Amino acid sequence: MRTGVIAKKVGMTRLFQEDGRHVPVTVLALEGCQVTAHRTADRDGYYSVQVGAGEAKHKNVNKPQREAFAKAEVGLKMKVAEFRVDGEDGLLPVGSHISAEHFIAGQKVDVTGHTQGKGFAGAMKRWGFGGLRATHGVSVSHRSHGSTGQRQDPGKVFKNKKMAGHMGDRQRTQQNLEIVRTDADRGLLFVRGSVPGSKNGWLLIRDAVKLPIPQEAPFPGAILEKKSSAPEHDEAPAGMVEAAAEHEVKPEVDAEHQAQLLKEQHAGAGDDVTPASGEETNTDGAADGESKES
Repeated sequence: MRTGVIAKKVGMTRLFQEDGRHVPVTVLALEGCQVTAHRTADRDGYYSVQVGAGEAKHKNVNKPQREAFAKAEVGLKMKVAEFRVDGEDGLLPVGSHISAEHFIAGQKVDVTGHTQGKGFAGAMKRWGFGGLRATHGVSVSHRSHGSTGQRQDPGKVFKNKKMAGHMGDRQRTQQNLEIVRTDADRGLLFVRGSVPGSKNGWLLIRDAVKLPIPQEAPFPGAILEKKSSAPEHDEAPAGMVEAAAEHEVKPEVDAEHQAQLLKEQHAGAGDDVTPASGEETNTDGAADGESKES
């Protein structure tokens, strides 16, 4: 088990494959993603890597955190998270920058974030209720949720009753999303599809827990000695999906299938006994024309 990274959601765009098909992707940026601390079994009872990202103002960081960052010789971080690892061999050096090449093209990852907040929403928007009738006895309360309880017994509203309330802004994890491209120079990850959260929201990216980690993935992780370090692999041209993440086009129809389609195509053709579809109508039309001429 490797450590994960903290990334910021930039937005969505699309990339292209060699065959011209486009792939919708979400762009995730690694903004100063550094290892800030370790958790060891001797001291804490488990192994994990504490990672920080972003740049926070001095006034927004409390004194204990500032001292912890100073001890690790890293800048003030806006977002901090822990990622469990199996053992001591999975720990990265404190202060090291994690590169976007920590993940490889074609790899599946799990992305955790907070969904977009919708504010206070009614029962129809929040739970999909049908609402009350538009006319015939309903006044002012067309979009209300209706009854919420019974009588004097039980005399209360049961917990988890679907009612109006705060909608969205819940932590959700999207599993098995594919990495289609990495850009180590700019610290960008391109993930196929959408991820939870709004733009500029923080996300936690881990290796997919339901699938094995690719053998080509660096262990314990890909580190940048300096932020300007060159990428370790040959990147695809701008706007293109890397070859490892491309998907093959559906193969062409084979000869056997073509013969079957041709047979079905000629199924409506006529013979000596049965006329073809539409032929009888044409014949009648021709006969009518001859009778009019005569």
